Amino acid sequence: MTAFLNLPGIGGSGPSHWQSQWEATEPSFDRFRPGDWNRPDLCNWLVALDDAIDRSVTPPILVAHSLACLLVSHASDRIGGRVKGAFLVAVPDPAAHAFPQEAASFADPPRRPIRFPTLIVASSDDPYASQGYVRQRANEWNAGLIEVGALGHINGTSSLGTWAQGRMLLDAFRAGLRG
Repeated sequence: MTAFLNLPGIGGSGPSHWQSQWEATEPSFDRFRPGDWNRPDLCNWLVALDDAIDRSVTPPILVAHSLACLLVSHASDRIGGRVKGAFLVAVPDPAAHAFPQEAASFADPPRRPIRFPTLIVASSDDPYASQGYVRQRANEWNAGLIEVGALGHINGTSSLGTWAQGRMLLDAFRAGLRG
């Protein structure tokens, strides 16, 4: 069985967020636990990611939302070979006006390929990143990109419930990793 490691963004993805709902219904999902969800520190989140990967029985597929997408890009070199792939939802732009100041340590994500298969899922009306920014990251990170239409930041306020479309995309991504 493939293990999934949920990596929420700032605030930790509350109960209405699809990540929390996936965890609640499927035992194959686990969540990494940094020291503080609301005052994110890149160094602390990197250590928490390492610890969570080390606890996984098999190399996990990372399921990252928002700020955690930048965490994955920063961690790529140190976790390459220890994860099966990364499913990145709603990659934020650290230069965007809406980007939270308390997450400044995540700015300047690497602009080189991520060291494992990666798929980015993006919304056309995400207030945290333009489509152009997300396309540029996909190109630099050598990641696939699926644009899912106008879903805002693809979070709890997007009213997606269990986000069936996202789960189908994750399942298709996982199936592509089996080869």
